[in-house]
Amino acid sequence: MAGRMPGFFDVDERLRELSAKGDDLERVKSLVDFEMFRPALEAAVPRADRSKGGRPAFDHVLMFKVLILQAMHSLSDERCEYLIKDRLSFMRFLGLGLADAVPDANTIWMFREALKQADAVDALFRRFDEALRAAGFLAMSGQIVDATIVAAPKQRNTDGEKEAIREGHIPGGWKEKPAKLAQKDRDARWTIKYTKAKLKDDVAPQVDLAIPAFGYKNHISIDRAHRLIRKWTASHAAAHDGARLEEVLDRVNTASDVWADTAYRSAKNEEMLARRGFVSRIHRKKPKGKPMPARTRLANARKSKVRSAIEHVFAHQKGLMGLRVRTIGLARAKVKIGLVNLAYNMRRFVWLQTRHAPA
Repeated sequence: MAGRMPGFFDVDERLRELSAKGDDLERVKSLVDFEMFRPALEAAVPRADRSKGGRPAFDHVLMFKVLILQAMHSLSDERCEYLIKDRLSFMRFLGLGLADAVPDANTIWMFREALKQADAVDALFRRFDEALRAAGFLAMSGQIVDATIVAAPKQRNTDGEKEAIREGHIPGGWKEKPAKLAQKDRDARWTIKYTKAKLKDDVAPQVDLAIPAFGYKNHISIDRAHRLIRKWTASHAAAHDGARLEEVLDRVNTASDVWADTAYRSAKNEEMLARRGFVSRIHRKKPKGKPMPARTRLANARKSKVRSAIEHVFAHQKGLMGLRVRTIGLARAKVKIGLVNLAYNMRRFVWLQTRHAPA
Protein backbone atom coordinates (compact mmCIF):
# COMPACT_ATOMS: atom_id res chain seq x y z
CA MET A 1 0.00 0.00 0.00
CA ALA A 2 1.41 3.39 -1.00
CA GLY A 3 2.80 5.43 1.87
CA ARG A 4 3.25 2.45 4.23
CA MET A 5 6.48 2.49 6.27
CA PRO A 6 8.76 -0.46 5.46
CA GLY A 7 9.40 -2.91 8.27
CA PHE A 8 11.90 -5.61 9.19
CA PHE A 9 9.73 -8.37 7.76
CA ASP A 10 9.48 -6.52 4.44
CA VAL A 11 13.25 -6.92 3.98
CA ASP A 12 13.02 -10.63 4.82
CA GLU A 13 10.24 -11.06 2.30
CA ARG A 14 12.24 -9.30 -0.40
CA LEU A 15 15.26 -11.52 0.32
CA ARG A 16 13.06 -14.61 0.05
CA GLU A 17 11.91 -13.38 -3.34
CA LEU A 18 15.52 -12.92 -4.44
CA SER A 19 16.32 -16.45 -3.30
CA ALA A 20 13.36 -17.80 -5.25
CA LYS A 21 14.59 -16.04 -8.40
CA GLY A 22 18.06 -17.52 -7.95
CA ASP A 23 20.61 -15.38 -6.13
CA ASP A 24 24.08 -16.48 -7.30
CA LEU A 25 25.76 -14.68 -4.40
CA GLU A 26 23.61 -16.57 -1.90
CA ARG A 27 24.80 -19.86 -3.40
CA VAL A 28 28.43 -18.73 -3.26
CA LYS A 29 28.02 -17.68 0.38
CA SER A 30 26.43 -21.01 1.33
CA LEU A 31 28.92 -23.26 -0.49
CA VAL A 32 32.24 -21.42 -0.04
CA ASP A 33 33.66 -21.39 3.49
CA PHE A 34 35.29 -17.96 3.51
CA GLU A 35 36.72 -18.57 6.98
CA MET A 36 39.39 -20.71 5.33
CA PHE A 37 41.03 -17.47 4.12
CA ARG A 38 41.17 -15.78 7.53
CA PRO A 39 44.70 -16.91 8.61
CA ALA A 40 46.26 -15.74 5.34
CA LEU A 41 44.30 -12.48 5.41
CA GLU A 42 45.26 -11.69 9.00
CA ALA A 43 48.91 -12.43 8.25
CA ALA A 44 48.84 -10.17 5.17
CA VAL A 45 46.86 -7.27 6.66
CA PRO A 46 47.88 -6.62 10.28
CA ARG A 47 45.61 -4.39 12.33
CA ALA A 48 46.72 -1.25 14.15
CA ASP A 49 46.59 -1.05 17.96
CA ARG A 50 43.16 0.32 18.89
CA SER A 51 43.73 0.37 22.64
CA LYS A 52 43.80 4.17 22.57
CA GLY A 53 40.51 4.41 20.71
CA GLY A 54 39.48 4.98 17.13
CA ARG A 55 36.93 3.37 14.84
CA PRO A 56 37.08 -0.46 14.86
CA ALA A 57 38.52 -1.95 11.69
CA PHE A 58 36.30 -3.96 9.39
CA ASP A 59 36.61 -7.73 9.63
CA HIS A 60 39.27 -9.31 7.39
CA VAL A 61 36.89 -11.83 5.81
CA LEU A 62 34.27 -9.14 5.22
CA MET A 63 36.81 -7.01 3.34
CA PHE A 64 37.97 -10.01 1.32
CA LYS A 65 34.38 -10.75 0.31
CA VAL A 66 34.08 -7.13 -0.82
CA LEU A 67 37.05 -7.72 -3.16
CA ILE A 68 35.38 -10.89 -4.45
CA LEU A 69 32.25 -8.84 -5.19
CA GLN A 70 34.41 -6.40 -7.13
CA ALA A 71 36.03 -9.19 -9.11
CA MET A 72 32.72 -10.85 -9.96
CA HIS A 73 31.11 -7.63 -11.19
CA SER A 74 34.06 -5.50 -12.42
CA LEU A 75 33.38 -2.71 -9.93
CA SER A 76 35.48 0.32 -9.09
CA ASP A 77 35.94 1.08 -5.40
CA GLU A 78 33.40 3.91 -5.49
CA ARG A 79 30.84 1.85 -7.42
CA CYS A 80 31.33 -1.09 -5.08
CA GLU A 81 30.68 1.07 -2.00
CA TYR A 82 27.50 2.42 -3.61
CA LEU A 83 26.14 -0.97 -4.65
CA ILE A 84 26.77 -2.54 -1.25
CA LYS A 85 24.54 0.18 0.21
CA ASP A 86 22.02 -0.18 -2.60
CA ARG A 87 21.62 -3.95 -3.15
CA LEU A 88 20.10 -6.34 -0.66
CA SER A 89 21.84 -9.27 -2.35
CA PHE A 90 25.24 -7.64 -1.76
CA MET A 91 24.37 -6.92 1.89
CA ARG A 92 23.28 -10.52 2.46
CA PHE A 93 26.46 -11.86 0.85
CA LEU A 94 28.54 -9.70 3.21
CA GLY A 95 26.37 -10.38 6.25
CA LEU A 96 25.42 -6.72 6.65
CA GLY A 97 22.13 -5.22 7.74
CA LEU A 98 20.59 -1.93 6.69
CA ALA A 99 21.93 -0.22 9.82
CA ASP A 100 25.48 -1.62 9.60
CA ALA A 101 28.49 0.42 8.52
CA VAL A 102 29.74 -0.18 4.97
CA PRO A 103 33.43 0.04 3.95
CA ASP A 104 34.01 3.18 1.94
CA ALA A 105 36.03 3.36 -1.30
CA ASN A 106 39.21 4.41 0.50
CA THR A 107 38.98 1.49 2.94
CA ILE A 108 38.52 -0.95 0.05
CA TRP A 109 41.53 0.52 -1.74
CA MET A 110 43.75 0.31 1.35
CA PHE A 111 42.82 -3.32 2.02
CA ARG A 112 43.60 -4.31 -1.56
CA GLU A 113 46.90 -2.38 -1.37
CA ALA A 114 47.81 -4.32 1.77
CA LEU A 115 47.26 -7.59 -0.08
CA LYS A 116 49.46 -6.26 -2.88
CA GLN A 117 52.24 -5.28 -0.49
CA ALA A 118 52.13 -8.72 1.13
CA ASP A 119 51.93 -10.49 -2.26
CA ALA A 120 49.10 -12.51 -0.72
CA VAL A 121 46.74 -13.15 -3.65
CA ASP A 122 48.58 -16.22 -4.90
CA ALA A 123 48.47 -17.74 -1.38
CA LEU A 124 44.71 -17.10 -1.22
CA PHE A 125 44.28 -18.71 -4.64
CA ARG A 126 46.26 -21.78 -3.55
CA ARG A 127 44.22 -22.06 -0.35
CA PHE A 128 41.00 -22.32 -2.33
CA ASP A 129 42.59 -24.80 -4.73
CA GLU A 130 43.37 -27.00 -1.72
CA ALA A 131 39.72 -26.76 -0.71
CA LEU A 132 38.63 -27.74 -4.24
CA ARG A 133 40.80 -30.84 -4.15
CA ALA A 134 39.54 -31.71 -0.66
CA ALA A 135 35.97 -31.44 -1.97
CA GLY A 136 36.79 -34.07 -4.60
CA PHE A 137 37.48 -31.81 -7.56
CA LEU A 138 40.95 -33.11 -8.34
CA ALA A 139 42.85 -31.84 -11.36
CA MET A 140 42.22 -34.62 -13.87
CA SER A 141 42.33 -35.60 -17.55
CA GLY A 142 45.28 -33.36 -18.41
CA GLN A 143 45.55 -29.60 -18.62
CA ILE A 144 44.99 -26.81 -21.13
CA VAL A 145 47.22 -23.74 -21.20
CA ASP A 146 46.58 -20.36 -22.79
CA ALA A 147 46.73 -16.60 -22.18
CA THR A 148 44.42 -13.69 -22.86
CA ILE A 149 44.97 -9.95 -23.09
CA VAL A 150 43.45 -7.90 -20.27
CA ALA A 151 42.74 -4.35 -21.37
CA ALA A 152 44.07 -1.41 -19.37
CA PRO A 153 43.59 2.36 -19.79
CA LYS A 154 45.54 3.43 -22.88
CA GLN A 155 48.55 5.69 -22.38
CA ARG A 156 49.07 8.72 -24.65
CA ASN A 157 52.85 8.85 -24.86
CA THR A 158 55.22 10.18 -27.48
CA ASP A 159 57.55 7.84 -29.40
CA GLY A 160 60.46 9.04 -27.26
CA GLU A 161 58.57 8.36 -24.05
CA LYS A 162 57.62 4.89 -25.27
CA GLU A 163 61.25 4.11 -26.07
CA ALA A 164 62.40 5.25 -22.63
CA ILE A 165 59.74 3.10 -20.95
CA ARG A 166 60.75 0.02 -22.99
CA GLU A 167 64.35 0.55 -21.84
CA GLY A 168 63.24 0.73 -18.23
CA HIS A 169 63.76 4.47 -17.78
CA ILE A 170 61.44 7.24 -16.63
CA PRO A 171 60.91 9.65 -19.55
CA GLY A 172 62.41 13.10 -19.17
CA GLY A 173 60.27 15.63 -17.35
CA TRP A 174 58.02 13.07 -15.64
CA LYS A 175 59.89 13.13 -12.32
CA GLU A 176 59.26 16.86 -12.04
CA LYS A 177 55.51 16.20 -12.35
CA PRO A 178 54.62 13.67 -9.61
CA ALA A 179 50.88 13.82 -10.38
CA LYS A 180 51.52 12.92 -14.03
CA LEU A 181 54.01 10.19 -13.10
CA ALA A 182 51.48 8.60 -10.73
CA GLN A 183 48.96 8.29 -13.59
CA LYS A 184 51.40 6.76 -16.09
CA ASP A 185 51.43 2.98 -16.38
CA ARG A 186 55.02 2.05 -17.22
CA ASP A 187 54.44 -1.72 -16.95
CA ALA A 188 51.61 -2.27 -19.45
CA ARG A 189 52.55 -2.73 -23.11
CA TRP A 190 51.05 -2.54 -26.58
CA THR A 191 50.80 -5.72 -28.61
CA ILE A 192 49.13 -6.96 -31.77
CA LYS A 193 46.36 -9.53 -31.59
CA TYR A 194 45.67 -11.47 -34.79
CA THR A 195 42.25 -12.82 -35.61
CA LYS A 196 40.42 -14.14 -38.65
CA ALA A 197 38.05 -11.77 -40.42
CA LYS A 198 34.47 -13.00 -40.65
CA LEU A 199 33.62 -12.83 -44.34
CA LYS A 200 30.15 -13.28 -45.79
CA ASP A 201 31.60 -14.98 -48.85
CA ASP A 202 32.63 -18.49 -47.82
CA VAL A 203 34.60 -18.92 -51.03
CA ALA A 204 36.99 -16.04 -50.36
CA PRO A 205 40.19 -16.91 -48.47
CA GLN A 206 40.33 -16.00 -44.79
CA VAL A 207 42.05 -12.74 -43.98
CA ASP A 208 44.11 -12.08 -40.84
CA LEU A 209 43.20 -8.91 -38.95
CA ALA A 210 45.85 -7.23 -36.81
CA ILE A 211 44.22 -5.54 -33.80
CA PRO A 212 46.38 -3.41 -31.48
CA ALA A 213 45.77 -3.94 -27.76
CA PHE A 214 47.20 -2.35 -24.62
CA GLY A 215 47.40 -3.83 -21.15
CA TYR A 216 48.41 -7.08 -19.49
CA LYS A 217 48.03 -10.83 -19.95
CA ASN A 218 46.37 -13.46 -17.83
CA HIS A 219 48.26 -16.75 -18.26
CA ILE A 220 46.37 -19.78 -16.94
CA SER A 221 46.14 -23.55 -17.04
CA ILE A 222 42.87 -25.37 -16.42
CA ASP A 223 42.25 -29.03 -15.81
CA ARG A 224 40.35 -30.71 -18.61
CA ALA A 225 37.90 -32.55 -16.33
CA HIS A 226 36.46 -29.65 -14.31
CA ARG A 227 37.71 -26.55 -16.18
CA LEU A 228 38.98 -25.01 -12.96
CA ILE A 229 41.99 -22.69 -13.07
CA ARG A 230 44.85 -24.51 -11.37
CA LYS A 231 47.82 -22.25 -12.03
CA TRP A 232 48.13 -18.65 -13.20
CA THR A 233 50.47 -15.73 -13.60
CA ALA A 234 50.27 -12.23 -15.04
CA SER A 235 52.53 -10.24 -17.36
CA HIS A 236 52.44 -7.25 -19.68
CA ALA A 237 50.56 -7.78 -22.94
CA ALA A 238 53.67 -8.08 -25.12
CA ALA A 239 55.11 -10.98 -23.12
CA HIS A 240 55.59 -14.20 -25.08
CA ASP A 241 53.07 -16.86 -24.08
CA GLY A 242 55.48 -19.76 -24.56
CA ALA A 243 57.97 -18.33 -22.09
CA ARG A 244 55.39 -18.76 -19.27
CA LEU A 245 54.53 -22.39 -20.00
CA GLU A 246 56.61 -23.94 -17.22
CA GLU A 247 55.35 -21.36 -14.73
CA VAL A 248 51.68 -22.30 -15.19
CA LEU A 249 52.02 -26.09 -15.47
CA ASP A 250 50.11 -28.01 -12.81
CA ARG A 251 52.34 -30.86 -11.70
CA VAL A 252 49.68 -32.71 -9.70
CA ASN A 253 47.20 -33.31 -12.51
CA THR A 254 46.32 -37.00 -12.65
CA ALA A 255 47.08 -37.10 -16.40
CA SER A 256 50.22 -35.93 -18.18
CA ASP A 257 48.71 -34.43 -21.37
CA VAL A 258 49.22 -30.71 -22.05
CA TRP A 259 47.20 -28.88 -24.72
CA ALA A 260 48.19 -25.43 -26.02
CA ASP A 261 48.29 -23.44 -29.27
CA THR A 262 51.29 -22.88 -31.53
CA ALA A 263 52.60 -19.98 -29.43
CA TYR A 264 53.80 -22.60 -26.93
CA ARG A 265 55.51 -24.84 -29.51
CA SER A 266 59.30 -24.58 -29.27
CA ALA A 267 62.20 -27.01 -28.96
CA LYS A 268 62.87 -25.69 -25.44
CA ASN A 269 59.30 -26.27 -24.29
CA GLU A 270 59.10 -29.71 -25.89
CA GLU A 271 62.32 -30.72 -24.12
CA MET A 272 61.05 -29.33 -20.80
CA LEU A 273 57.73 -31.20 -21.08
CA ALA A 274 59.45 -34.47 -21.90
CA ARG A 275 61.94 -34.02 -19.05
CA ARG A 276 59.13 -33.41 -16.55
CA GLY A 277 57.09 -36.37 -17.78
CA PHE A 278 54.38 -34.47 -19.66
CA VAL A 279 52.90 -35.49 -23.02
CA SER A 280 52.80 -32.59 -25.47
CA ARG A 281 49.51 -32.02 -27.27
CA ILE A 282 50.64 -28.60 -28.45
CA HIS A 283 49.57 -27.50 -31.94
CA ARG A 284 52.20 -27.87 -34.64
CA LYS A 285 53.14 -24.85 -36.73
CA LYS A 286 52.69 -24.55 -40.47
CA PRO A 287 56.01 -25.03 -42.32
CA LYS A 288 57.35 -21.76 -43.73
CA GLY A 289 56.66 -21.40 -47.43
CA LYS A 290 54.84 -24.72 -47.60
CA PRO A 291 51.21 -25.79 -47.24
CA MET A 292 50.15 -27.41 -44.00
CA PRO A 293 50.36 -31.22 -44.35
CA ALA A 294 46.92 -32.83 -44.21
CA ARG A 295 47.97 -35.12 -41.36
CA THR A 296 49.13 -32.17 -39.25
CA ARG A 297 46.00 -30.17 -40.06
CA LEU A 298 43.74 -33.00 -38.90
CA ALA A 299 45.80 -33.53 -35.75
CA ASN A 300 45.57 -29.82 -34.92
CA ALA A 301 41.81 -29.91 -35.48
CA ARG A 302 41.45 -32.74 -32.96
CA LYS A 303 43.55 -30.82 -30.46
CA SER A 304 41.44 -27.70 -31.00
CA LYS A 305 38.30 -29.52 -29.88
CA VAL A 306 39.95 -30.06 -26.51
CA ARG A 307 41.80 -26.76 -26.31
CA SER A 308 38.69 -24.69 -27.02
CA ALA A 309 37.47 -25.31 -23.45
CA ILE A 310 39.84 -22.67 -22.14
CA GLU A 311 38.26 -20.05 -24.40
CA HIS A 312 35.02 -20.52 -22.45
CA VAL A 313 36.90 -19.57 -19.27
CA PHE A 314 38.17 -16.34 -20.83
CA ALA A 315 34.73 -15.60 -22.29
CA HIS A 316 33.19 -15.95 -18.82
CA GLN A 317 35.79 -13.66 -17.28
CA LYS A 318 35.56 -10.97 -19.93
CA GLY A 319 31.82 -11.25 -20.48
CA LEU A 320 29.94 -11.95 -17.24
CA MET A 321 32.75 -10.73 -14.98
CA GLY A 322 33.88 -7.82 -17.16
CA LEU A 323 37.60 -8.43 -16.65
CA ARG A 324 39.75 -5.37 -17.26
CA VAL A 325 42.44 -3.49 -15.34
CA ARG A 326 41.78 0.04 -14.08
CA THR A 327 44.86 0.34 -11.85
CA ILE A 328 48.45 1.43 -12.54
CA GLY A 329 51.36 -1.01 -12.62
CA LEU A 330 51.92 -4.76 -12.89
CA ALA A 331 51.76 -5.43 -9.13
CA ARG A 332 48.21 -4.02 -8.88
CA ALA A 333 47.21 -5.66 -12.16
CA LYS A 334 48.35 -9.00 -10.75
CA VAL A 335 46.11 -8.51 -7.70
CA LYS A 336 43.15 -7.71 -9.96
CA ILE A 337 43.77 -10.64 -12.30
CA GLY A 338 44.43 -13.06 -9.44
CA LEU A 339 41.20 -12.11 -7.66
CA VAL A 340 39.23 -12.59 -10.89
CA ASN A 341 40.79 -16.04 -11.35
CA LEU A 342 39.87 -16.90 -7.76
CA ALA A 343 36.33 -15.53 -8.14
CA TYR A 344 35.90 -17.54 -11.37
CA ASN A 345 36.89 -20.72 -9.52
CA MET A 346 34.32 -19.94 -6.81
CA ARG A 347 31.57 -19.55 -9.38
CA ARG A 348 32.70 -22.69 -11.21
CA PHE A 349 32.80 -24.61 -7.91
CA VAL A 350 29.21 -23.57 -7.15
CA TRP A 351 28.13 -24.73 -10.61
CA LEU A 352 29.95 -28.04 -10.21
CA GLN A 353 28.43 -28.62 -6.79
CA THR A 354 24.95 -27.88 -8.13
CA ARG A 355 25.51 -30.16 -11.10
CA HIS A 356 26.67 -33.06 -8.93
CA ALA A 357 24.09 -32.52 -6.20
CA PRO A 358 21.67 -35.44 -5.68
CA ALA A 359 18.21 -34.92 -7.19
